[in-house]
Amino acid sequence: MSATAFIGSIESGFIFAIMALGVYLTFRILDFPDLTVDGSFATGGALSATMIAAGLAPFVSTIAALFAGLLVGALTGILHTKGKINALLSGILSMIALYSINLRIMGKANVPLLGDDTLMSQIKDVTAALGDYGTLVAVAIIAFVIKFISDYFLHTEVGLSIRATGNNARMIRSFSTNTDNTIILGLSISNGLVALSGSLYAQYQGFADVSMGIGMIIIGLASVIIGEAIFGDKSIKRATFAVIGGAIIYRLVVAIAMQVGLAPSDMKLMTALIVIVALIMPRLSSWYKEKKRRTERRKNRMASQEHVGIEQGEVKRHA
Repeated sequence: MSATAFIGSIESGFIFAIMALGVYLTFRILDFPDLTVDGSFATGGALSATMIAAGLAPFVSTIAALFAGLLVGALTGILHTKGKINALLSGILSMIALYSINLRIMGKANVPLLGDDTLMSQIKDVTAALGDYGTLVAVAIIAFVIKFISDYFLHTEVGLSIRATGNNARMIRSFSTNTDNTIILGLSISNGLVALSGSLYAQYQGFADVSMGIGMIIIGLASVIIGEAIFGDKSIKRATFAVIGGAIIYRLVVAIAMQVGLAPSDMKLMTALIVIVALIMPRLSSWYKEKKRRTERRKNRMASQEHVGIEQGEVKRHA
């Protein structure tokens, strides 16, 4: 792999890490299978690209994408909590609706940003002294700032309520906490991060596409699962760090696969296989360790029985 491809993989890994942090918030913290991600990622990219192409400031466009994601997540939460729609189905409905909404926002299937001033081009100008590493340093700082903010938020009273809702909603309701509000807030923040990631990625690759969000939920889950398997998740701080690491590792694996000749059309299949392997490996590891422990116990039991038999034989001979 060339140095340029390696750096590019890490840069995109940090951008996808922001999306993966949003997925972590719903799937791990809130225990909510939110499929809105595929739509809200594209919404962030579509809105920011359209606003930038119209001449608005890139920073304002990026913040607008963040707020659009917050709104989309809140709507999914309202469908589930107030409309009493199944969690999985509410996310699917939002995702389907967002496809048409994103087309309306862009007015066409693709909005190019070539030649337009974007947040990424501004970052390159500011970090010109760092050369090829300027964008990498900038997106890494953004990802880790969001990680630290997330860590702090999840230890606040509201954050603890969201964690408690995901862990045991019935118990937290007994303490007079409105779990509907915590679910709506959690989904809102999650999709806000996803849309922010989509906005940054559209500006990074130089265009927004209506289908750019397809499969993002799988990529987010792959990042979470790979990160937890490698770095662990014993605490919130460690888990969020693992999510960032998992996103980078995922992008590096994808880049290596492309280098060895895998067709771009096969990337979704490879992503699914990565998730399957990441899910199965911890189970296989636990099974192997348990088998090894049972073998050790059996050996110790047989050795103990043999020792007792020897002692009984010695007693008989002396008698």
